[in-house]
Amino acid sequence: RIQILFEVTMAKVFINHVDSFIGKHLAEIFANTVVGSTVEDSQEEEEEEEEVPEKELNRYEVVGTLSHRQADAPLSVTEASYVTKQAELLKLLLQCDTIVYDISSSDNQIEECLNACNALHEEIENFKSPKTFICLSSIMTWTKTKPNEPDEPEQPFNEADYRRRKPHPNFKDNINVEKQVIKQGKTDKTRFLTYVVAAGLSYGGGEDIFHYFFKDAWHGLKPAIKIIGNGENIVPCIHVKDLSNVVTSVADSKPKTRYIVAVDDSMNTMSEIITCISSNLGTGNITNITREEALLIPEITQKVFDILSVNVRIESSWIKEGAKFEWIAESGLIENIDIVVEEYKKTRGLLPIRICVLGPPGSGKSLVASQLCQHYKIHHLKIADVIHDAVDKLEKTAARAESEENEDDDSAQQAQETLDLLNESKQENNDRYEDQYIIQFYTEKLQSMPCQNQGYVLDGFPKAYSQAKELFGNKEEEEDEEETTLEYDAKIMPEVVVSLDATDEFLKARIMNLPESIVTGTHNTEDLFLKRLSEFRATNTDDQTVLNYFDELEVHPEHIDITADKTTNMSEVVNKIIKVVGGARNYGPTEEEKIELERIEMEKRLKKEALDKLEQDRKEDEERKELQRRKDEWATRVKEVKEQEEEVLKAQSYPLRNYLMKHVLPTLNHGLIEVCKVRPDDPIDYLAEYLFEHNPQID
Repeated sequence: RIQILFEVTMAKVFINHVDSFIGKHLAEIFANTVVGSTVEDSQEEEEEEEEVPEKELNRYEVVGTLSHRQADAPLSVTEASYVTKQAELLKLLLQCDTIVYDISSSDNQIEECLNACNALHEEIENFKSPKTFICLSSIMTWTKTKPNEPDEPEQPFNEADYRRRKPHPNFKDNINVEKQVIKQGKTDKTRFLTYVVAAGLSYGGGEDIFHYFFKDAWHGLKPAIKIIGNGENIVPCIHVKDLSNVVTSVADSKPKTRYIVAVDDSMNTMSEIITCISSNLGTGNITNITREEALLIPEITQKVFDILSVNVRIESSWIKEGAKFEWIAESGLIENIDIVVEEYKKTRGLLPIRICVLGPPGSGKSLVASQLCQHYKIHHLKIADVIHDAVDKLEKTAARAESEENEDDDSAQQAQETLDLLNESKQENNDRYEDQYIIQFYTEKLQSMPCQNQGYVLDGFPKAYSQAKELFGNKEEEEDEEETTLEYDAKIMPEVVVSLDATDEFLKARIMNLPESIVTGTHNTEDLFLKRLSEFRATNTDDQTVLNYFDELEVHPEHIDITADKTTNMSEVVNKIIKVVGGARNYGPTEEEKIELERIEMEKRLKKEALDKLEQDRKEDEERKELQRRKDEWATRVKEVKEQEEEVLKAQSYPLRNYLMKHVLPTLNHGLIEVCKVRPDDPIDYLAEYLFEHNPQID
């Protein structure tokens, strides 16, 4: 008993590619699983359970490999590195008690998994402790399996049929690895246990195989989500955390069943799954495309296409009978779509940005709001557009009632009744809609998928305290006259409220300075503007303003003085708001936008390089001119110095010449004459003696 406890304490698990979609979840589940927690022990169940302090619970230590050098390991992993040499990998595997190899996520791991299993099998005699090897494969190794009963094709397969399984033609390598892993585990089961877990299509978290559909639905830019073929194929699925729990349970409990199917209880068609995703994240529309059209989509590779085309009815007997873990989505993706969508948004950081920009007329609300929408890629809600969209939608719905095919369409009749009420209300209220209808239009817009997915900027609405309370109030809560706490709908409530502040004098001067061409035909003419400004001040008194409503809910408005912004597009105000809101919460620029940004960046760089070249040429030309000027100046100075030196030497030479002519040359001439006359053997010595003898004495 003591020995067993010691071995449990030292449990270490290896996971390949811990940075992958499945690898991250496997690492997280293992790191938070208490060793032995999934083991069924009837004797312990009969004993009274004792609470164990958290620090005494022994959890798995996770190590693994990375898919590439720059990859980051999850926080739940103790040690992870990019390993290329088989010897280094084997050394790491021998230090672990459990080895999990996922061959479903990456084809290049199929051969590595086989080599790792064979290498461990050869080292059985050298094991210091028993080891468990788990190959995480794919349900694609079952796609060509024939039904047990031809008359009952809807009868699902289970683990008992695994010897009969036939793979998809492109997944033959997977089934070969499965067979070899099972075979290697039969040599010495006391020292080396092997398992194969065939997983259905995984979903959850930030999504993987279904990510293309989730992303398209979230963006809402396409009229419908695409389904490959008729979509009637049965798709075995499992939540990625449930899959991780299955693998952890296998490693922990070491069941007698060596081949395990990991799928949830759902047997939904692809059409049902995509329709559910579209309805809960997008427009709700779907359309069917052919195989050829599907393969033209960059995100759908041949492997992805094969997986999405799977059509297998299969269930897991072992999970139902022997597994011990708490399910995340046992009933499947469709039944748990709310949880799955929330996980997807949270993991991907796709959280809506909700902003409300308020202020008096002429303060630049629309200008600021449009720039915020462009920066964050969210939706600009202007009162005119909201009303127009709502009425247009009602008119299109009501038009269906005129068709004989839709005579019993209740929604069309209700839309027509609403339009009649709207027109009646508009006539009675000086061509304006009552607040109750405007609130209804705004509520529908705020609850729409685009606003719920990306977010919005409310442009100048609500204008009054009562409108804000009616719009954001929690309509599901029953009214309680004694209740003093304000209730609100958190799903549509703005997270940042901005008030653009300015004096009436500043606003009047701003509007008056606008060109006549811009003002004509708008509500910014002098009379209309002054009327609107007067109404705004009257509605928002010090005692009760729309800002008070947000203050009471502790969504404190950001007051920004626009008079300090001297830019033409109010960029200083926009930048202040961006600092308050923070970074974007979306996918970032699309491929087309990336190309456009790169083009703009290239143009800027080329323009800058051209300007830099011109500036460099200008500087070099100036330097050349300056150098030439200095050279010319130097040459002139040198010439002047030489002339001055010659003049000085010439001036200094006059006294010396006079001295020589008077005292030296006469005696020298006589000496030379004597030399010519006498012709001595040594004329030089003779001349010297002569000069010494006849040297004139000068005082």
